[in-house]
Amino acid sequence: MLEKKDIAHEKAVLIGVITQQQNEEQSKEYLDELEFLTYTAGGEVIKRFTQKMTVANPKTFIGTGKMEEVQAFIDTHDIGTAIFDDELSPAQERNISKILNCKVLDRTNLILDIFAQRAQTSYARTQVELAQCEYLLPRLKGMWTHLERQKGGIGMRGPGETEIETDRRIVRDRISLLKAKIKTIDKQMAVQRGNRGKMVRIALVGYTNVGKSTLMNVVSKSDVFAENKLFATLDTTVRKVVIKNLPFLMSDTVGFIRKLPTQLIDSFKSTLDEVREADLLLHVVDISHPNFEEHIESVNTILLDIKSSDKPTIMVFNKIDAYEAELIAEDDLVTEKTKAHYTLDEWKRTWMAKIGDNALFISALNKDNLEDFRKRVYKEVRKIHIQRFPYNHFLYPDYDSYLDNETTS
Repeated sequence: MLEKKDIAHEKAVLIGVITQQQNEEQSKEYLDELEFLTYTAGGEVIKRFTQKMTVANPKTFIGTGKMEEVQAFIDTHDIGTAIFDDELSPAQERNISKILNCKVLDRTNLILDIFAQRAQTSYARTQVELAQCEYLLPRLKGMWTHLERQKGGIGMRGPGETEIETDRRIVRDRISLLKAKIKTIDKQMAVQRGNRGKMVRIALVGYTNVGKSTLMNVVSKSDVFAENKLFATLDTTVRKVVIKNLPFLMSDTVGFIRKLPTQLIDSFKSTLDEVREADLLLHVVDISHPNFEEHIESVNTILLDIKSSDKPTIMVFNKIDAYEAELIAEDDLVTEKTKAHYTLDEWKRTWMAKIGDNALFISALNKDNLEDFRKRVYKEVRKIHIQRFPYNHFLYPDYDSYLDNETTS
């Protein structure tokens, strides 16, 4: 079963690579994100290691010399965990564990561990455990031989040392059991969604930690858990919202992330059904993040994977209060102006201009421009509502007054 108990901060090192597909700047940004993931999981990053490579070493992922450097640092500073930014094969993980003599995790394992911490409901815990079991199954051969020195901590929440043992059959049986349990709950949740009738549904989507839950709290006047950590929201929350006189349902979904484990996308199918069945998507973006365009691309890729990329979408650029453009001195004739130097007004004149009124700029935290946000959402919801109930609209040309009467009656 999944463990919930808190743990002390673990000392960890991060390892990433610079390749033709991932330049030095991208590698740094990915490691920044990996460090935030480590912090969210309860770890403390002591040092980062990067290596330029054409292709990853099939045995140890990084080269021999770099591995010796990492090993020396781990031994000297009593580091308990080494975390790689890319997914390791079972063989690589076993080989690296033998060399470093410490706990070895990859990005996927780390994300799964955070999900294990964040899962609150029985359904979410079942989904996470299924994803963990499917991830661990091919890794059982080497995983359990090192458990004497891998007691608890990051990456070790989940199926557990004594429950899994080394028997693949037990894990496969557990996977079958979890899938059957999820199938049963999926049917129940499908009925629940069906019981909501024909109300317009809006889903908040976006990269993790962009402020979806904060926006949900402000708009719905509810108290959804929000925190400045990755994956603060794991269980989908649905709230009834009324703007002016028009009611609709808004759901706050799990945040996406680059290299999101396939196991999680598969096991969180029902959670993502809220996105699939939504009439309108609000794609929330942290515009203060230097790589927010990459975040948009990552979210769009996952929306494509779950067949939701063609839904009506409003881009909500959040955290305008935190946005800061890099300044160029007036007498600086050398520095070339890049996107990092754009003001918000300059951004609005880029590709964002093509989105038109489907691009909103707000601060959910400070409630900046929220009235514009409400007006735009109301306009879209009302349009969908009229399409869904054309007979009512025909009978009541002054449809807003009709809804007012219905709401107050």
